[in-house]
Formats: sequence, C-alpha cells, structure tokens
Amino acid sequence: QVQLVESGGGLVQAGGSLRLSCTVSGRFFSINAMGWYRQAPGNQRELVASISNGDMTNYADSVKGRFTISRDNAKSTVYLQMNSLKPEDTAVYYCNANVNYRYFESYWGQGTQVTVSS
Repeated sequence: QVQLVESGGGLVQAGGSLRLSCTVSGRFFSINAMGWYRQAPGNQRELVASISNGDMTNYADSVKGRFTISRDNAKSTVYLQMNSLKPEDTAVYYCNANVNYRYFESYWGQGTQVTVSS
C-alpha cells in the first residue's frame, strides 16, 4: 500500500517562510509527477505547484516567485519551499503523487495546515 506522509506545516507571520515535505512509502516501482495542492475553507482544492520526473515545474500565478517545488528521487520526497508568505496562503496543503505499482495511480497525503497571520 502506498502512503504519502507530509510534514512542515504550522503557524507563521506574514513575510515568513515554511518548508513542506512529503515522502512516498510502500511498494511501488516509480513515481511520475508530484505536486502540492491547497484548500482554504469554502474554496475548492487548487494546484499550487507540480514537478515532473524530469524536473519540469509548474506554478500557480499566485505563488510564482515566492514558492519553489523540488524533489529528491532517491528519497521519494517532494518539497515546497514557501517564502514571503501572505495571509491568503492560509490553507490545508496536500501532497499528490502519480505512483506506478501495477499501473500509475494518483495518491494523496493527509494534508498539513499552514496558517499565515497578518
């Protein structure tokens, strides 16, 4: 069974930084794209950033220039470095990975709360 475990959320003041981590564990052959999504109360879940297994990245316009996504394939881990945080970044952040066992399937982490105070 594949599991995604996230860490690194918390409370930070506006202008501060946080680094999220997400590690994939269990039985699998490979990981394709990985990404971070977020969901604020009353809003739909939205893509924050994604990274392919060839390290091509994609960002939501609202986080470009402030957030950086990266991955360490040897550790099956994806990171999200968040700088210059704003109160509107407050949300539950979810990790997603497209993992190949018998076939490629999308998996989600449990979510980690990020709260930015003004």
